[in-house]
Amino acid sequence: MSEVPTGVRLGAVQRPPPRPTVTVTLTRDGPEGLEVLLGLRSPTMRAFPDTWAFPGGGVSRRDGEGMAAAGLPQHEDGDDLARFAACREMAEELGWWWDGHALQAVPADLRQRLLNERDAWNTLVPEALNVDPTGLHVISRRTTPPFGPMQFENTFLHLHLGDAALTPPLDLEPQTEFETMAWNTVDDHLDAWRNHERRIAPPVASLLMHLEGLLEEHNGDGSAAMATLAQRKPGREAIHFAHGVQVHPVPTATLPPADHTNAYLIGPVGGPTVIVDPAVRNREDMEVLADVMDRRGGHVIAVLFTHGHGDHLGDEGLLREAFDAPVWGHRLGGMRVDRALDDGEVIDLDGDRWTVLHTPGHHPGHLCLFGPAGLVAGDMVAGVGTILIPSTEGDMHAYLEQLERLKALQPHLIFPSHGPVITTPEAVLTQYLTHRRARHGRVLEAVRAGHHAILDIAAYAYADSPEAHPGLAQDQTRSHLLGLVAEGKVVEQDGEWCLP
Repeated sequence: MSEVPTGVRLGAVQRPPPRPTVTVTLTRDGPEGLEVLLGLRSPTMRAFPDTWAFPGGGVSRRDGEGMAAAGLPQHEDGDDLARFAACREMAEELGWWWDGHALQAVPADLRQRLLNERDAWNTLVPEALNVDPTGLHVISRRTTPPFGPMQFENTFLHLHLGDAALTPPLDLEPQTEFETMAWNTVDDHLDAWRNHERRIAPPVASLLMHLEGLLEEHNGDGSAAMATLAQRKPGREAIHFAHGVQVHPVPTATLPPADHTNAYLIGPVGGPTVIVDPAVRNREDMEVLADVMDRRGGHVIAVLFTHGHGDHLGDEGLLREAFDAPVWGHRLGGMRVDRALDDGEVIDLDGDRWTVLHTPGHHPGHLCLFGPAGLVAGDMVAGVGTILIPSTEGDMHAYLEQLERLKALQPHLIFPSHGPVITTPEAVLTQYLTHRRARHGRVLEAVRAGHHAILDIAAYAYADSPEAHPGLAQDQTRSHLLGLVAEGKVVEQDGEWCLP
């Protein structure tokens, strides 16, 4: 967090308990084998927008009340609440309800009630919809990684529908969460993901990869594959943001609300790998990362640092002990490197080709990597929180130029150093540019209005953001002023800022 101005103290992240969620893996027997239903989430969704995922959502207190009122049978496994919530999500999102034997279509008038009335589900079950959730089986449980202050504990449920010809038609028109749905074989879903033709939510991609291996093991028998998947004990799962891009969050002292930095393992699984920003500073974290690499297979050909801020750099001795690999970075990156990378160089990892981009602004020696999978963005953008442009070493003018450059590349995905994968790159980069330019304009407007001291200019420029930390607001104001100086729109005279 070395980009934070000296003397500014930021509070630690307070992480509440994970919120319970549920998703439903719906399968059926198609002409080419087992088919799985995925839906393309709307670009307006907060979680995984414009991404293919299972239907599902949060488990609320009202679900417990509805389950109790319906008098549904209780099971020893303790997963009845998750099953009941999953049945509600299917009814709301897909227009289907499960009677214990087959899917039924929710009548149109009842579907509207489900979507528009807060407690409609609890009223309709069992009066109009004789729901029986016992056919849904738990196949996995995952807690989302600590990318931000809020985590989710998800229960994956499975429901097999039998012959594809018996599946009722979908009705997505009344709801707004999914743009479309698709039944495809596991291979077809994963082929589209591996070719970067389809964005799939990381936990869904992981589950599909497990299922792919189990289907092969059980000669295409979907029931046997699912049964084996359900029997597996929970463990540390590999997090694949895209094919060839695995992420491992490392605890760091970084800018809240983040408290981890993403280390990326890029390259083909089992092949040559470059580890980007492995910010491990103690032996325990180093051993965890080494274990992640061991389970991935392959070999580390280099450790690459996007820049030299403390929440990105790892302990050199520990990293050499674990991986015995050279350190790569930019010559202005602020750390010792064995190989200095230049803009435009290509890193070829058995056909996975990544182009090095020198993107100064946040840091003079900041690097990004660009390839078919997307953009390893370092601190150019964040999946949670914001990006600071330090007035001491940053360059706001260059930062805005580099954001434009990245937007023009139209990356498939953005892999930030902090927070989850960014699945709507164009929208996020546009928002960053719009926000920064608006602030840039407000700073210039403050000088034109007769404000000359940093404190007064910052107060004017950040009047629309009263929650902003005063120390950070003043430092960012100075960065904007220095950018305006570079553009010839402002001059500094005796510690004050004026029009030329």
